[in-house]
Amino acid sequence: QVQLVESGGSLVQAGGSLRLSCAASGFTLDYYRLGWFRQAPGKEREGVSCISRSGITTNYADSVKGRFTISRDNAKNTVYLQMNSLKPEDTGVYYCAADRTLFNLCPTAGLNRADYWGQGTQVTVSS
Repeated sequence: QVQLVESGGSLVQAGGSLRLSCAASGFTLDYYRLGWFRQAPGKEREGVSCISRSGITTNYADSVKGRFTISRDNAKNTVYLQMNSLKPEDTGVYYCAADRTLFNLCPTAGLNRADYWGQGTQVTVSS
């Protein structure tokens, strides 16, 4: 079964940290650009971060630059999002997505398209 499964979401106090994981099964992530998105209640989904196929290129939304770090371990078929100095406005459901591409680029903080999406993991940051 082809799927992406996120984990690591939780309730955390402002200033705290979380590490989200997204594990792929049924396909290999080597050929995919990967992205993290989030959706807060009542708001549209927004791109948070992107990492290129090899991991050499990353991109972040301005709101998370300097606080979040995206990484990938192709051997483990997993992408991560390390979130530090969390703020209440980081609250939302976080999704990972995979975009099969020939290019080793990440021109935006999200993905313009995706072949696969995860089911999401809830992150709640209390003030």
